[in-house]
Amino acid sequence: MHKNHAGERLLTEIDFARLSNLRGAQLPPELLDTLESLDLVPSREIPPDIITMYSQVIVEDLESKKRQKLTLCYPADAEPHQGFISVLSPVGASLLGQREGAIARWRTPNGEACAARILTLLFQPEASGDYTT
Repeated sequence: MHKNHAGERLLTEIDFARLSNLRGAQLPPELLDTLESLDLVPSREIPPDIITMYSQVIVEDLESKKRQKLTLCYPADAEPHQGFISVLSPVGASLLGQREGAIARWRTPNGEACAARILTLLFQPEASGDYTT
């Protein structure tokens, strides 16, 4: 079920379990593809530069150079205007499992291609010792 791409995108086992429980919420194709391609690791073994659920990042749009602080969250906590981005959104699905320094790519609902560099991972729950969020 999971492809082995050493050094590529990773996901904690707990995030995978919780996201799998959202499947009844009609997961978007981008997220389904992401879940199928990520390597799973125990929460205590996730590197501190990987975006997990509730990670906070600074991203820079490759075209406009605009920077934004985003927090990757579950749909119930999404507040896009405050930077809380649902994992079910194209942007959220593109960030999940990425490393600091990587380029996240997604398509808007109207099909426009977008990309942003992940400049800084400000906070990752697992790096702070929280393995259950």
